Amino acid sequence: MINKIAASVADALADTPDGATVLIGGFGTAGVPNELIDGLIAQGARDLTVVNNNAGNGDTGLAALLKAGRVRKIICSFPRQTDSQVFDALFRSGRIELELVPQGNLAERIRAAGAGIGAFFCPTGYGTELAKGKETREINGRHYVLEYPIHADLALIKAERGDRWGNLVYRMSARNFGPVMAMAASKTVATVHEIVELGALDPERIVTPGIHVSQIVRIERVATQAGGIKPSAKSASGT
Repeated sequence: MINKIAASVADALADTPDGATVLIGGFGTAGVPNELIDGLIAQGARDLTVVNNNAGNGDTGLAALLKAGRVRKIICSFPRQTDSQVFDALFRSGRIELELVPQGNLAERIRAAGAGIGAFFCPTGYGTELAKGKETREINGRHYVLEYPIHADLALIKAERGDRWGNLVYRMSARNFGPVMAMAASKTVATVHEIVELGALDPERIVTPGIHVSQIVRIERVATQAGGIKPSAKSASGT
């Protein structure tokens, strides 16, 4: 019987090796799998290459992983913002490597890995420092840059609901990079707020099929003082 439900975040991430390339979902603070990032910090893997849209916010989530000194290199499209002080300090002191990738290129390089595409030509970045050292080609009068897929050992994503086969649906903009990242990694771990019975998810609404998901972990949601909801740091299994 296929059952991809992990008992805990720790169990799901226990085999993460040093030097792994890790895709982490999220756009700003939307859809960031904070519980999985905290679990990765606790697990202890080092010298990681992290792929994310940005380079962390404040001192939590991805910023906490950077602050813990676990990341050797970050590949992202938007490394600096008002609260990216952790990344800024590491980069200015030479303690982290940055590969800057335009956002559309980043998404397509990840998608290409999942789709089995060996490389692709894209016009974005031609004639800039981002194309330095890369192959270029003129096609139908337009200049293009050769880009390669981003394959990963592990993807950490946040979904809304899932079943024991690993089928996932997302909540609004929390979807962002999750679907393409799930396809591009050798192992994908997703958090969900609800685990439902097989057949309860409308097949037409499933965004990430379970074939791309290795394990899911249910995390609880608790009310905030403002009356909203936020995920609890406590995780639990479910059926």
